[in-house]
Amino acid sequence: MALTKQQIGTKQQIGKVRWTVLAMLFAVTVINYAVRAALSLAAPSLSKELGIDALQLGWIFSAFGWAYVVAQLPGGWLLDRFGAPKVYFWAIVIWSLITAAHGAVIWMSGATAVTVLFILRFLVGFAEGPSFPGNARIVASWFPARERGTASAIFNAAQYFATVLFAPLMGWIVADFGWPWVFVAMGAFGLLAAGIWPSVVRAPRDHPRLGEGEMALIVEGGALVDPPADTPREDQNETRRKMRVLLCTPTLWGMYLGQFFVNALTFFFITWFPVYLVQERGLSVVKAGMFATMPAICGFAGGVLGGIWSDWLLRRGASLTVARKVPIVSGMLMALVIVACNYASSDTMVLLFMSLAFFGKGVGAMGWAVMADVAPRDSAGLSAGIFNMFGNISSILTPIVIGYILKETHSFNLVLLVVAGCALAAALCFLLLVGKIERIGEDTTAHRI
Repeated sequence: MALTKQQIGTKQQIGKVRWTVLAMLFAVTVINYAVRAALSLAAPSLSKELGIDALQLGWIFSAFGWAYVVAQLPGGWLLDRFGAPKVYFWAIVIWSLITAAHGAVIWMSGATAVTVLFILRFLVGFAEGPSFPGNARIVASWFPARERGTASAIFNAAQYFATVLFAPLMGWIVADFGWPWVFVAMGAFGLLAAGIWPSVVRAPRDHPRLGEGEMALIVEGGALVDPPADTPREDQNETRRKMRVLLCTPTLWGMYLGQFFVNALTFFFITWFPVYLVQERGLSVVKAGMFATMPAICGFAGGVLGGIWSDWLLRRGASLTVARKVPIVSGMLMALVIVACNYASSDTMVLLFMSLAFFGKGVGAMGWAVMADVAPRDSAGLSAGIFNMFGNISSILTPIVIGYILKETHSFNLVLLVVAGCALAAALCFLLLVGKIERIGEDTTAHRI
């Protein structure tokens, strides 16, 4: 389906439905990350009230990651089998109800509280499993290649906007109403989003407001509008072939490792960062919530600008490989400035260095754009699930490792060095291990630069 001059003649003929879908993805991802961060904002009060030490808290933080990793393969299969809009809707409903249930832990203490919190966080992680693969699948279906970097960066940057929007609110709720109400409030926000979702997010060919001009733009731009024909009884040999491609392609392994290290920075920010502000820098919970907004704003700005920069390079004639790798490597190298917080004597300087670090991390967090570019057409959901599974192993290890370091050293100095080392490792993975960026299965050179 080629675009005609009549179709592209005026902006009115090319609709903006795809951007409405992206806005809904952004809003849901904001709530998704606010749900993940709710425990970190509640942690200083919760751990003191329930008698939970740093290592136990690290294990509770990690529970989300254990389930999230386990959920990636079945979540990816569900997305391919039943469609991202339907699977994503039920995921939102389930994780919202489980989040609200966290408030009941107030009537527990000691080992019982630790066990129940671990189980609840595990269940939230499992329910959120299809979320980011779903984001990637929907963006790949709705956006042409030249807009995909920006679109992927926008939904990925929602993780920072979650802190901007909800951290002050959650800090206020903890201070004035108590930590259980943070979880109740976030569950309510999730259910509200679930109520709006079905009217906004659908497959392109099922969307009643999508016009011919915009459909032509999407299809001509290489979007995965038409998934492969449904094969509910897929041959086992075909399944093994798909897995062999996804697990034996060097470029994909470079992406898996790179995303692992990128996510280490993410999970420091949404788990231990508020604790760092309260325990290491001596801020109150309310001030910590306010303080965390500036690095979050910078991370959000960096995330959006990274996608815009990448798509600008692509329009200027750079190869897809160069257009994606330059922002990723540059941003992750910039994130190394986080180490300077160990030598900062004032909270203002800590705020500056953290803001610069998370701006760089935002610029460099473009793994999902690359995944949308390279995922095989016949297994887009599964490939995104594997990518997210490997990347989120860091969501298990990062909280536990930090908790162990804190228990042994009673300081965040070594923690920040480890986080900076992860940023450097991410840059090297995407620079040296990720090969030529192009859709796998359509060019046999997908693994070479």
